[in-house]
Amino acid sequence: MESIVQILARELGKQTNHIENVIGLIDEGNTIPFIARYRKELHGTMDDNTLRALADRLTYLRNLQTRRDEVKSSIDSQGKLTEELATAIDNAVTLAEVEDLYRPYKQKRRTRATIAKEKGLEPLALLLFSQEKTLPDIRESAQDYIDPEKGVESVEDALAGASDIIAEMISDSADIRKELRAMMLKKSTLISQATKEDDSVYRLYYDFSQPVF
Repeated sequence: MESIVQILARELGKQTNHIENVIGLIDEGNTIPFIARYRKELHGTMDDNTLRALADRLTYLRNLQTRRDEVKSSIDSQGKLTEELATAIDNAVTLAEVEDLYRPYKQKRRTRATIAKEKGLEPLALLLFSQEKTLPDIRESAQDYIDPEKGVESVEDALAGASDIIAEMISDSADIRKELRAMMLKKSTLISQATKEDDSVYRLYYDFSQPVF
């Protein structure tokens, strides 16, 4: 896995020793204008914009690493941290990805899916979610989970509970959330419309739209 210095050097197209020097200067409390003007020999004459970008990215990457460690520690304390999951967390390049991976292991309030699991409907949910070609008749399968003592009075109750579990499974999937986020950014449109037609400097945006990306 790349170090923060290596990531910054690659992203900014700068030498690692210059990146290390700037990080040291920032950590010592020097301001960006001071570093830009009076420490040029240490950073290869990076301009103010590059130095600010470096400082902002440095903060983000450090926060990302801190969050990775926090998430791994939390999951490990639950006895659920596998080598594969730890690697996925270490390889996550955004805070959103880390949170997506952590989502299934967060302490949650009691949800409809939680209640459905307490009623013993998780096996039914997994059966339906598998989408196997040999999947038996859904309603016949649901019959086996009717249990009035647990509040499952009918086939409809069993299927509703299984659906709640499936919905949470999909919502908690890091891969699905990543794909949906990318799809939304690719296909979304930013729209603004005026609530009243008063003339102003913002008239250009009274009926405006553009792709997000």
